Amino acid sequence: MTAGEIRALALRAGISSGVAALDLCCGVAGPGRFVTRELGCDYLGVDASASALAVARSRAGDLPCRFVVGQVPALPAGSFDVVLLLETMLAFEDKDAVLRAVAAALAPGGRFAFTLEEGAPLTAAEREAMPAADTVWPAPLAEVAALLEAAGLVLTWQEDRSAAHRATAQALAEAFAADAAHIAAQLGRRALDDLLAAHRLWIDWLRTGRVRKLALVAQRA
Repeated sequence: MTAGEIRALALRAGISSGVAALDLCCGVAGPGRFVTRELGCDYLGVDASASALAVARSRAGDLPCRFVVGQVPALPAGSFDVVLLLETMLAFEDKDAVLRAVAAALAPGGRFAFTLEEGAPLTAAEREAMPAADTVWPAPLAEVAALLEAAGLVLTWQEDRSAAHRATAQALAEAFAADAAHIAAQLGRRALDDLLAAHRLWIDWLRTGRVRKLALVAQRA
């Protein structure tokens, strides 16, 4: 997501000064640090990678950011006004468990802001073509909306960002191809081929509508 898209989604979710925000699968917390700096909030980032969180802490500086190592859907104790899950829903096959954990972590009236790769589950042929297909689990919007409702969350806003996401994926694929020799020397030819194949598949799926990239906000009743 671009900085503008992240800021717009955070505003839709009601992030502002004093709001308690939980950022799941935050990695090095680029979006989280940006939102904290731009809008102000009491920020807690969670990720399974201790090394990623070490980078996040070093880059946070004086920002009011805290970080804990954790494996989603197990979440830190406490009640939060906003839960964020950006660019990671795709990696969860069991989305019901994630959504129920999010709902339990939200205060009444709290908001869940997330991105979703929306579409039917991958076919056997698509899984064969997609590198690391065991981490690629798109889902139809109607199915996700039903899971949200079952968890006590109501979808209140959505926006299709497929075109912008496809443009970004296209730019990345072109940059990787232009720097292919250097990348292959660092990571190996197989890793480069998988990287390019994955991006080209996403570009094609977004172009044809096989998958849509959505930004969404749901609210706890």
